[in-house]
Parts: sequence; C-alpha cells; structure tokens
Amino acid sequence: MSIIFAKYLYARSSSQKLRLVAALIKNKTTTNALNILTFTNKKSAKLIKKTLLSAIANAEYHNFNKNNMIVQQVLITSGPTIKRIMPRAKGKVDYIKKRTSHIKIILSNVNSGKNNGSKS
Repeated sequence: MSIIFAKYLYARSSSQKLRLVAALIKNKTTTNALNILTFTNKKSAKLIKKTLLSAIANAEYHNFNKNNMIVQQVLITSGPTIKRIMPRAKGKVDYIKKRTSHIKIILSNVNSGKNNGSKS
C-alpha cells in the first residue's frame, strides 16, 4: 500500500467550514470524491477539489492509476488569522478576523489482493 498526498496552505476559509465538506469525501474513491465535490455548492468544495486534483496529479506522476486510489484522510488544520480593524462610533474599533486553513489530502492505493484470490 502506497501513500500520496497534496497540501494547500493558507486557504482563505475557516477550518470549520472546510471540515463540513471534507467529511463528505473521506474513504471514497477519487472519481466518486470528485463527483461529490463538483456538485457541492460551497466555496470550501472548490478549495478541497483543487487539492484533490493536485493529489491525483501527484499519484499519476508516480505511475499510480487514479481509478485505484481512495481518499484515506483529509486533514484540515487552522492557519494564521489575518487581523483587520473596522472603525466604529465614538472612536472605538471592532476587530475582523479573516481565518485561514491548511488542507492536506492523503490518497492510498486500493489493495489489489482481492482480485488475486478470485482468479483460479
């Protein structure tokens, strides 16, 4: 079993929003995961799809068949927060936190030992 991964650092979305979409594709085949992400109407789906396509390209570069790969893990961690200020009444200020995240998708090969047992 071999492992291929791809990272997307500093994605401009909060980790909470990304984890909602990441749960949809865990333990799915790559083609099924791409279909799910294509028809999910969220910004997070586009960011995760971009990372998944990068992981598939990495797998093809290392001579793996993309049809035999499954999404083993999708790790979403919090990145740095960009802090901005918004002026308010009476000289006060409100803070705006623009959150970022890191996305890591790990693909693994489907074990082909099942087919060997059925051949006689």
